[in-house]
Amino acid sequence: MGKDKTISNTTVRRLTKYYRYIEELDSQDVQVVSSCTLGKMMNISPSLIRQDFNTIGEFGRQGHGYQLKTLKKEIGDFLGINKVHNMIVIGAGNLGQTLANYDGFSKVGFPIKALFDINPKLIGMKINGIEIIDLDNLKDFIKHNNINIGILCVRKHCVQQMTDRLVDSGIKGIWNFSATDIDVPDDVKVENVNFSNSLFTLSYLMNDKYHSN
Repeated sequence: MGKDKTISNTTVRRLTKYYRYIEELDSQDVQVVSSCTLGKMMNISPSLIRQDFNTIGEFGRQGHGYQLKTLKKEIGDFLGINKVHNMIVIGAGNLGQTLANYDGFSKVGFPIKALFDINPKLIGMKINGIEIIDLDNLKDFIKHNNINIGILCVRKHCVQQMTDRLVDSGIKGIWNFSATDIDVPDDVKVENVNFSNSLFTLSYLMNDKYHSN
């Protein structure tokens, strides 16, 4: 498969959505799927779906559809999700504990291996079987447990400091829930999750002033 390094973030996000639907079809023992079928399920034009698939490889035949397992593997390989990505959470407050309690991450190959905090009342506790560890042990834990992703669930005043510690410990992927932009080297990738931004978008979509016929 020839990967197109110029693929847009918009296309990547659509590919993640295709993957979710393809996983559902796979669980139903579907063998072959067409772009028309996917298009109807997802409300996306079949031509756009074919265009997106063509950006990552040629594995379908016109008029015959796509072998589902091949399609799932190709998209999974492209997104890098056909392997395990071990994660840790920095900040064992409400949000950090909520993420640890969600079993869905582990089921798709993103297990949370530990939470880290500085609160002595939390250290040693287990959330969904995942231990809360003293932050002083962060670098050593990352080194010996093949950790790929750090999840930031800390307050704004310390988010950059925690980012620097993750980078210094060798982390190359950061999932940032802090609602604050962070500075990282070019070889460290960041995905920001901002709940307020998502709510603002929902508010806009609900705003009759701009969506009335």
